[in-house]
Amino acid sequence: MEDVLRELVDQLRETIEYLRKDNESLKEQNAALLAQFSESAQMNANLQETVEYLKRKLYGSSSEKSKEDPNQLTLDLFNEAEHEADTSLPEPSATEVIGAYERNKKGKKSREGVLGDLPIQEVICRVPEAEQFCPLCGERMELVGKKYVREEIQIIPAKVKRIRYYMEVYACKKCKDEHDEFVTTEAAVPMALLMHSLASPSTVAYIMYMKYAMYLPLYRLEAEMLEHGIRLYRSTMANWIIKCSLDYLMPVYKRLHEYLLMRDIIHADEVPCQVLKEPGRPAKSKSYMWIYLTGDDGGPGIVLYDYHPGRSGQYAKEFLEGFTGYVHCDGYSGYNTPEDIIRVGCYAHLRRKFFDAIPLKKPEGSPMTAGEVGVSYIDSLFRLERLYKGCSKKERMKIRLEKEKPAIEAFYQWLEELHPVKGSKLAAAVTYAKNQKQSLMNFFKDERLELSNSAAERKAKSYVMGRKNFLFHDTVDGAEASAIVYSLVESARANGLNIHQYLYLVLLYMPDYINEPDGIEDMMPWSEFMKVRCSEVKQSDREIQLKK
Repeated sequence: MEDVLRELVDQLRETIEYLRKDNESLKEQNAALLAQFSESAQMNANLQETVEYLKRKLYGSSSEKSKEDPNQLTLDLFNEAEHEADTSLPEPSATEVIGAYERNKKGKKSREGVLGDLPIQEVICRVPEAEQFCPLCGERMELVGKKYVREEIQIIPAKVKRIRYYMEVYACKKCKDEHDEFVTTEAAVPMALLMHSLASPSTVAYIMYMKYAMYLPLYRLEAEMLEHGIRLYRSTMANWIIKCSLDYLMPVYKRLHEYLLMRDIIHADEVPCQVLKEPGRPAKSKSYMWIYLTGDDGGPGIVLYDYHPGRSGQYAKEFLEGFTGYVHCDGYSGYNTPEDIIRVGCYAHLRRKFFDAIPLKKPEGSPMTAGEVGVSYIDSLFRLERLYKGCSKKERMKIRLEKEKPAIEAFYQWLEELHPVKGSKLAAAVTYAKNQKQSLMNFFKDERLELSNSAAERKAKSYVMGRKNFLFHDTVDGAEASAIVYSLVESARANGLNIHQYLYLVLLYMPDYINEPDGIEDMMPWSEFMKVRCSEVKQSDREIQLKK
């Protein structure tokens, strides 16, 4: 009996052990299924987020404006950070805030704001002499004044002329008769822009202006020229642009580059482009137009474009060789290559990352998503920057340290509490914020620095607007010439010059100034020479080419 019971107990033990192992196996399988389910759910969420993101890009508004009240300076989540800050700094009064944004009396909607400083031509509508007699007594009436009726603008389309140059030749008749010597003298002639060519400074400046400032591709410009009665082929215009850019505008570009390297705050960005005929590369290869411009340091504006076949940080290092100071840029690692610079991160880029993490649609009345909270933090910083824009740089730095720095620290503390789904837009935003923390905090090192790199993005947009029309560059020379002309166009714009007139004057004078450093100094867009002549010199006035 005991043997039977012992055998039964052993069997029960074996059964229990088998069930235990089977239970552990089931637990492992269950854990694997749960992990697989979680991974599938995560992948599904990421795919759904990607679909929503693409929907927004395709069908939604491209604006990144938040829906919050623009007059609200801070959110509740921002107040907590401000609570720790010293509030002894007085808030600006309404008058002071408005003063920072005081409109010019010649506003956009006023007549003077629309017409600016256009020359005025008065048209006097006279009473016929036969009607100047009084219908009652028959006496001749006297002029007692003039009455204002209306005002209108007149636009005269461009005119194309053929300018044919002759020079006078004088000969000494006495020497010829007495000594049989033919002594002559000839009149001075303005130097040709391009030898054996119809190109003139005014024509090439107009072509450059229309293509690079008005974004008109050459095939449309060719059609416009035909309307004026001249068959000027796009290939001819392209050759003129390349030749004049490399021969006459390049020295000005190089001098602007030297001045840029002397500054201590710049913005940098890069935008893709395409060059069809680049040696050793397929036509579909991606190239880049790099953009560099001066920051808010009180000096004249300089904007330079630099073409390269790639996005290597070595290109930035070569262009910025000799520069020491701050560089506003995005999170691209290529800007780590240049030496002796301090990178300043862009909060607009950071905001965009969190904006992309906001769902396209969410239930009404639901709490703010993490993406919306991140955007709100950054919006608060920009509001404070706008509010105190009229303050001195020293006061602005004090405000930044007392009001904005605690908010950014609270923002990063909030980031530590987030646990975003791996691979999601929110995860990308959080990772970007953490990786760029040092460069984003460099904003507090100098009161002249800015929250964003939007200045460079705006200049990148100027290039992109033209690229949308001409689509690609045909050759490397064409891409480099475009970089040079864009640089002079945007530098002239940054200094408030008439762009067309500036290009005309540079092309007019540079044939004589190629080897004259002092002359090239006059070609700088901030020179007194340019400030005066950009508004006064007429393109038809060729006498100024004869330098005295």
